[in-house]
Amino acid sequence: MASFRELENNLKQFLIDSQSDAHNIKTMQASRYNNIRVSMDPKKIREAHFTIKMGMSEATFDLKTCEKISGGLGFEERFIHRWFERVGIKARLEECWEVALTTM
Repeated sequence: MASFRELENNLKQFLIDSQSDAHNIKTMQASRYNNIRVSMDPKKIREAHFTIKMGMSEATFDLKTCEKISGGLGFEERFIHRWFERVGIKARLEECWEVALTTM
């Protein structure tokens, strides 16, 4: 079963790997992503969704399409869409959504 912690760690590593090319290696700060949080709140938003929080920024995305519902993450937002498309990520998010629904 997927957990939010697993998804957070997976997203953090994806962001670091995506930005660790030769051009960004000197300026990329991996510690920037130490506080990533993935959450879901079916009481607040009834449609299947997931929320990503990075520092002061937060955005909520539709679980079916990864279309942004609210908020914003700045330039990292494009990486969220690429992460969502990776094999197994959507399925793990769907598992977490099912758990979130049962704990409402």
